[in-house]
Amino acid sequence: MPLIPEEPQIHESAQGPRATPASGRTASTPRPVPGPRSAATPRPGRPGPGPAKPAPPAQRPHPTPGRPQSGRQENRSAPQLQLIPASVGGALDAADEAVDLLLESGRAPGEILVLTTGEQHPWAAHELSFGEAAYWAQHEAGDDVFFAGVAAADRVKSRPVVIVAVNGDGEVAPALTDARERAGALLIVCGDPQRINAVLGAGV
Repeated sequence: MPLIPEEPQIHESAQGPRATPASGRTASTPRPVPGPRSAATPRPGRPGPGPAKPAPPAQRPHPTPGRPQSGRQENRSAPQLQLIPASVGGALDAADEAVDLLLESGRAPGEILVLTTGEQHPWAAHELSFGEAAYWAQHEAGDDVFFAGVAAADRVKSRPVVIVAVNGDGEVAPALTDARERAGALLIVCGDPQRINAVLGAGV
């Protein structure tokens, strides 16, 4: 069913966080590359070239070890859907703000996955510069917010919250299908409402 833009506040409830509308966003301000996130320091600055990588926190037990399945498990209800209106150029900013609000509301960083339909999030591009092995090791550890392109969605594990930034002109339907399969409780989509609702109305 079509998504309705939500009230201007994300907060935790029985239905999960609610997303702030992000219409009219622009991508004119350079976006910092975030480091390890926490509720106390949600938006650290851009790391310098070749920084020493900090030791990750102790790994939390992951509820779904191994390669992710479709995410459609028996006795599991469908995730709640939220829409943050944003332009193609502003979708990444909208996703970043949604992450920060989720962290402030009490979500742990390791509960959040962000997928992009176009260019990679700067965090993903930065971490991939250290090599794919190190990049995917952070995903396996599950201690931090993880950013990936939808092309790699078949490699990511399910997380309670999945955010999709529709920041490209590619196919939205496969991206939303993959994201819905990996969202345990909440799926947030940042992008053009007409485009997203058209896809959802087609039965995605």
